[in-house]
Amino acid sequence: MPKPIVALVGRPNVGKSTLFNRLAGERLAIVDDTPGTTRDRLFSESEWNGRAFNIVDTGGIDPTHGGRTPLSTGSADFIEQIREQAQVAIQEADAVLFINDGETGVTSPDREVADILRRSQKKLPDGTFWPPIFVVVNKCENADRRAQASEFYELGLGDPYPLSAVHGTGTGDLLDDLVKSFPPQETSEEDDSVKIAIVGKPNAGKSSLLNMLAGNERAIVSPIAGTTRDSIDTKFEFDGIEITLIDTAGIRRRGKIERGVEQYSVLRSFKSIERADVALLMIDAATGITSQDAHIAGFILDEWKSCVVLVNKWDALEKDSTTMDEYTAIIRRELNFMDYVPILYISAKTGQRVDQVLPMALRVQEERLARLTTSKINEIIHNAQDAHPHPSHAGRALKMFYGTQVRSDPPTFMIYVNEPKLMHFSYLRYLENQIRAQYGFLGTPIRIVTKGRREN
Repeated sequence: MPKPIVALVGRPNVGKSTLFNRLAGERLAIVDDTPGTTRDRLFSESEWNGRAFNIVDTGGIDPTHGGRTPLSTGSADFIEQIREQAQVAIQEADAVLFINDGETGVTSPDREVADILRRSQKKLPDGTFWPPIFVVVNKCENADRRAQASEFYELGLGDPYPLSAVHGTGTGDLLDDLVKSFPPQETSEEDDSVKIAIVGKPNAGKSSLLNMLAGNERAIVSPIAGTTRDSIDTKFEFDGIEITLIDTAGIRRRGKIERGVEQYSVLRSFKSIERADVALLMIDAATGITSQDAHIAGFILDEWKSCVVLVNKWDALEKDSTTMDEYTAIIRRELNFMDYVPILYISAKTGQRVDQVLPMALRVQEERLARLTTSKINEIIHNAQDAHPHPSHAGRALKMFYGTQVRSDPPTFMIYVNEPKLMHFSYLRYLENQIRAQYGFLGTPIRIVTKGRREN
């Protein structure tokens, strides 16, 4: 089941990035006293009381007009940016943290944001509103400010949560109630189909590819509602194999926060990737590979999913005999952490090479499920050690005794060594390359885990 999404919303300089870093457990967002420092939304995973969720830091509300003159609190441009920000958060998030400043008290922009959030909520049959909104009053480091937080009741969004994002005080009460508001975790029904997610930036051609793949003289078994509000599952049979295509709808980019809005489409991709076996990462050939594509590729790897890169709209490019090689080199450089993924150059519009997409995805899935014998693994690691021994550290040498594959989906190998701390990450990469040289595991990440064992 995809992790719930929690959006941090509020006017500039109220501490959204500081709270984001607090929840993420690391300094991922730039923190600065200058309003508008956070130019892009950032994503991270958090966990509380055993419940994991994604958090998104909603920067992007620029308090300057044209980069020069500060917007007044009543500026139509400023309010429009706030409105876009809040509405997108409401549409995409499973909960909203509305961050306010306890030092300044309730301001006119705070009332504007509260009004937008309140009017954007949907009333459910049981009388509750979706998504839940939590009024967070930041910078409440002392008792006086915590008492002053009561003035935020006037926003009409329920009890305020006074806290200090810098010191962490008060965050526990907020998180307790936050995770209680999430939908209950569902146990998914048994589904043996190969789940293939089509992911990428808006306008990369995802829906066109879905229609091309599902509409070509194949019997569509049933279109079923996805587990998220924004993806559509299409089930059909291909060469006797049940396939579930997970399409993630793009978001129309508009207004002055289009980069921020686009990043919510990355979150949509995250949801789909979590449910998939293989992700088809679509890149727009006209725009080339972007930071958004790299964000999505990184999440595919973080989730240990298999991947095929599809360069779409290839028909629209002027090409010569070296264009494909040059494009491939750029992708390999930008996605150097996924150098094992196959690349296909397609046109979802004309059908060029689209017939290769599903066979390639199924081949990747087959290799994802492959298992190597223990004898083969030991042959690989011992030959690797003989050819290139692990360097010693402080006079202590790493010894690899034997290895075995403990699981597939994804392929995971356990290597028993004398002392796991001696294993350098670069040597793990070397071992991965040696395994791939013997058995490619095309498009599939490999996980290698070391475990200590006493020498006999």
